[in-house]
Amino acid sequence: MKNMIKDAAILLCITLFSGLILGLVYQITKEPIALAEERAAREAYGEVFPSAVDFKPYEEKIPEEGAELPGWKEAGFDKVTVENVLSALDGAGEPMGCVITVTTHEGYGGDITLTMGIDNSGTLNGISILSISETPGLGMRAEEVLKPQFAGKNVTEFTYTKTGAVSEDQVDAISGATITTNAVTNAVNGGLYYFQTQLGGGDNEAE
Repeated sequence: MKNMIKDAAILLCITLFSGLILGLVYQITKEPIALAEERAAREAYGEVFPSAVDFKPYEEKIPEEGAELPGWKEAGFDKVTVENVLSALDGAGEPMGCVITVTTHEGYGGDITLTMGIDNSGTLNGISILSISETPGLGMRAEEVLKPQFAGKNVTEFTYTKTGAVSEDQVDAISGATITTNAVTNAVNGGLYYFQTQLGGGDNEAE
């Protein structure tokens, strides 16, 4: 009995000590991690909207967690979440378009988060993939195969094909990674739909 109590006490001490160490490590690393994530996000904003001088939050336009946007589910975007919305500004502080960050929960290996820049005319400047954990050599080729195909396109939505894109609104699927292709395409379409229905389409001036 005494040995059991002793062992339990030792285990409790080890658990408490481990918890304290983990807490200390978290406190030390959380700020550098947050700064690194912010820096990566700003680099992504600049990548998808290189002509912008600054970015202003569309705070009132970001959906509350769990909130369902009008027509969102019916349009097929129930597995796409809008994470952040920014107005892209020129040197005079005038809006040139917007930057939308979305997450799709349809990836083969988990969530995929990407940022997309859309100018006032509705043209998609391009996308930047912030987070992806797909299969190496297959879905992880999204950066290489899919990303370039969205740049400079002015369409309302995209579809993917396995037989070769023949129009502006088509993208070539990643060979052997249809799930990843579908996830990324649907995420981009979700961002475009949000731009069209919530930000006034081609008239998305910051409020």
